[in-house]
Amino acid sequence: GQVVRVGKGNAVEVDWTQPLGGKTMLVTGASRGIGEAIARVLAREGAHVICLDVPQQQADLQKVASEISGSTLMVDITSDDAGEQIAEAAKKRGGLDAIIHNAGVTRDKTLAKMDEKKWDMVININLASIARLNRYLLDNDVLKEDARIVCVSSISGIAGNLGQTNYATSKAGVIGLVDATAKQLADNDKGMTINAVAPGFIETQMT
Repeated sequence: GQVVRVGKGNAVEVDWTQPLGGKTMLVTGASRGIGEAIARVLAREGAHVICLDVPQQQADLQKVASEISGSTLMVDITSDDAGEQIAEAAKKRGGLDAIIHNAGVTRDKTLAKMDEKKWDMVININLASIARLNRYLLDNDVLKEDARIVCVSSISGIAGNLGQTNYATSKAGVIGLVDATAKQLADNDKGMTINAVAPGFIETQMT
């Protein structure tokens, strides 16, 4: 158990039917699976959701965004100008209250049979792109005060999984990145936080 100490504080008015009302939140990989579910829940709670995915997923992404009254952003998060494109979309709405780094891929092989391309692709999409985007968004004040950064890791990043050395490495790296970034955010006095979540096996198109 954990001890929770409650002291005197300021009363905060919250509309519990729409607790995220007025917030703008961006979800990567929002066209299907976990990303789609995240986008739908955030919208249900009142947020305007910017749904991001690669151009190849345009039809599915537009369907999701339309159903939740969100907006779409077709961007490859590994591209050199991904941060700029996200910043441009966010600034039209006054900045981001949250970004949920959900986009990810698997390219499963045992390590002995894995080629360099499969290794690099998974590391770049699942880990390196998050680091680059966070740095750009923080350096260019795209994230508002008290913003939330949420990174989707995986149980594979904690316990490993046969045939997923690249994927497990990338997801363990996400946890390490979050730990390191949390220390930096604690010193910036803007109230921002960063956290990782580690889902187990979720039945989606990817899995």
